[in-house]
Amino acid sequence: MLTQFDSIKLLPAFVVEPIHGYAASDEETQVTDVEYTDITMEQTDLSSQDDSECPYIRVGTDYYREVNRPQANGTTCKCLVYWKASTIKADFGKDYLKDVPKYDCFCTVPSHTGYRKIIGNAYNLYEPITHHPEPGDWSAIDGLLHHIFEEHYEYGLDYIQLLYQMPLQKLPILILVSEQRNTGKTTFLNLLKAIFQDNATFNTNEDFRSKFNSDWAGKLLIMVDEVLLSRREDSERLKNLSTATSYKMESKGKDRNEIAFFGKFVLCSNNEHFPIVIDREEVRYWVRKVNSLETDDPFFMKKLVAQIPAFLHFLMQRELSVQCENRMWFSPERLRTAALNRIVISNRSKIEFEVAELLMDIMDSINESSVSFVVNDIATLLNYRNVRADTSEIRRLLQIYWHLKPASNSLSYRAYAVGMYPVKYTAKTAVGRYYTVTRDFILNLSLF
Repeated sequence: MLTQFDSIKLLPAFVVEPIHGYAASDEETQVTDVEYTDITMEQTDLSSQDDSECPYIRVGTDYYREVNRPQANGTTCKCLVYWKASTIKADFGKDYLKDVPKYDCFCTVPSHTGYRKIIGNAYNLYEPITHHPEPGDWSAIDGLLHHIFEEHYEYGLDYIQLLYQMPLQKLPILILVSEQRNTGKTTFLNLLKAIFQDNATFNTNEDFRSKFNSDWAGKLLIMVDEVLLSRREDSERLKNLSTATSYKMESKGKDRNEIAFFGKFVLCSNNEHFPIVIDREEVRYWVRKVNSLETDDPFFMKKLVAQIPAFLHFLMQRELSVQCENRMWFSPERLRTAALNRIVISNRSKIEFEVAELLMDIMDSINESSVSFVVNDIATLLNYRNVRADTSEIRRLLQIYWHLKPASNSLSYRAYAVGMYPVKYTAKTAVGRYYTVTRDFILNLSLF
C-alpha cells in the first residue's frame, strides 16, 4: 500500500476530461507535487482559504488533501494527496463535504507573471515560482551567462526572458558541449532549475527514452546532463517534441492522454562530436561550445540563487534584442555555430567522406572544376580504394543528402577510370544519366 508521501503524477493538460480516469482505488494513495506558496489568486482560489478550515479540494469526483511533504534537504513542499471521501466523513462528518471547494478538472496553464491557480473552474497544476522581482545586483548571473553564451550573450538573455515572459513560445533545443571540466554547464542547468523551480526537471537518457513520461511532459524545461542520445529515433523524437503543440502523456497503469505540450529542452554533454544525431539541414538546434571557468567558487551557486529576484527584475524591464523570426523565435542563421557544424560533420557517413575525397582527387588530377559520373563509376573507383559501397548507398547519398539530380536522358559524358602509372585517371566517352558536381559544391559540404 502506498503512503501519503509516495509521489505520482496526475495527468496535466490545458483541457482535461473529468478525471474519473485519474481516480485511485480505495487501496492506494495518489500524490502530485504542486507547490504554490506566496501566490495571488482569484477569490475562489485555495490560498484565500484557511488550511485549518478546509485543507481539501474536490476535482471531478475525487477528493484531494493539501499536505506538506518533507524533503531530503530539510524543506517541505505542498502536495495534493488523493483522499477517500469516506475517510473525510469519518474524520469530520458527512456535512463537512459540502464546504469543500469543487472544480471540474485539472489543467496546466504556464505563467510566471500573471499566474492563476484557478482558471474557469479548472485547477491549474502548473506550479508558480516564488521569486519576487526586485532591483538589485545580478553580476554573478551576468558573468555566468557571458561565459556560457559569449558572442550570443544577448540571444541567451532573450532565451531566458522568453522562458519567463512567454512560456508557450517554442524555442530551439539548446545543447552545451565541452570536453573540458569545470565549464559551468551543470551550474547553468541548476540556475534554470532555481529560477523555474518545479516547472523544470532533470531527466536521464533512459527517462527520455521511456514511454512513461508523466513526470516531465507537463514541465516547462526538460534538462538532460551528460546527454548521449546517439540513436536516430532519439533525435527524431526530440525534434518532434521541440515543435509539437500537443503530446500523448502516459503513466504506468493509466491510459494515454493527449495534452498541450510547451516543454523546452536543454542538454549538456562532454562529447563535442557525437552527443546526438543532427542532420546537416536541421534548424532546431542551438549548440554552444563552453570553455573552462577561470575560477572555482564553492559558494557560486548560492550567489546565483540570491540574485534571481534582481535578474528577473532586469528581464521585466529589458527589451528583446531579436523579434520573432520563425516558429522557434530565432532564425537558424543567428544560432549557427562551429560547435553545431562539428556535430553535423561527425554524423556524416564514411561513404560520404570517401566519395567527396574521390571526386576532389579526380578534379585535382585532371585540373578541372567539375566532374561528371554515374553511380557505377563511383562504385568501381571506390573498390580500387578498398572501400566497399553498394550502388544503392551511393545513389541515396547523391539524391537524398546532396540533392543531386541525374541528367533527364541518357547523354554522353566523360567517364573516368583508374589509369596506369604515372597517369592517375584515364577518360573515355560514355553514355548514361550522369551526375555533375563542382569543386565549390564539394568544398561547401565542409567535410575537409
